Amino acid sequence: MSTTKIGGATLRALSDELAAAVDRASRSLVAIHARPRIAASGVYWRDGIVVAANHTLRKDADIALTMPDGSRGRANVVGRDGGTDLAVLRVESGSSAVVPEFAPDDDLRVGHLMLAVGRPGDEGVTASLGVVSAVGGAWRTWSGGDVDRFVRLDLSIYDGFSGGPLVDASGRVAGINCSALARGLPLAIPSSTVNRVVDALLTRGHVPRGFLGVAMQPVRLPPAMTQRLGLESADAVMITMVDGDSPAERAGLLLGDVVVAIEGNAINEPEDVTAYLGADRVGTTIQLTVVRGGAKMNVSVVVGERQRRKGGEG
Repeated sequence: MSTTKIGGATLRALSDELAAAVDRASRSLVAIHARPRIAASGVYWRDGIVVAANHTLRKDADIALTMPDGSRGRANVVGRDGGTDLAVLRVESGSSAVVPEFAPDDDLRVGHLMLAVGRPGDEGVTASLGVVSAVGGAWRTWSGGDVDRFVRLDLSIYDGFSGGPLVDASGRVAGINCSALARGLPLAIPSSTVNRVVDALLTRGHVPRGFLGVAMQPVRLPPAMTQRLGLESADAVMITMVDGDSPAERAGLLLGDVVVAIEGNAINEPEDVTAYLGADRVGTTIQLTVVRGGAKMNVSVVVGERQRRKGGEG
């Protein structure tokens, strides 16, 4: 009986702490009315700034917000980044939200209890409980966004939850929840990535991304050539297209060139090349080692900036 009482008290204490964490996070959580049927969630990330999931916004101006106290506010989109599925809104009027406390990225560990909190309308907040199921290193999304850490969640992201916060047991915000970056798999975009994207959107209106202007496919070189050229691996990538007036064309790269290394590091698949095309690489020179006509040579390329699609990304 004593054990049962202790267990019940512990469970009640945990329940109270989780409810308090939701309440704390809800003070920074707004509902965004920018699409039909159901509102989306957003976090009052900085003074006057709300972060949301890009795919949930169907308009850019005069967007209605429901604030934590139930009052209405208005906001306009400052910028969007389809690569990370993030958007930044500037609150123009009526904010009762507060900036949350943020948990350090390195606090996230596999097995941690976490909450996804959403405000999918005017009726208040909703929450989902689960755990962090995987934590990994930096990764690139299918649409070209750079995310500082891979954070997979074992919890439900219901309709209207994307753009809402991932919240730890203390009520601190650890990132933004998203279901659009990995075929519906619940992920969190860590706060460090959100901050970087917010800074870029506020200062430049977009997130710069590097490009070479080539299409590539994996290729395997013959063993004799691999040995003769002293290559680390027979796996490399072949250039199958070179865009006109692109960094690749200006550098002299040709259709059929086989890229075996960049900056002295072996290249085995196209994804290895994109690792050298982050925002910090725009305008810098990288050295590609290519095989052309059976001979190895170096080609220096100045990384360009990928042009945004008309109307913005996403």
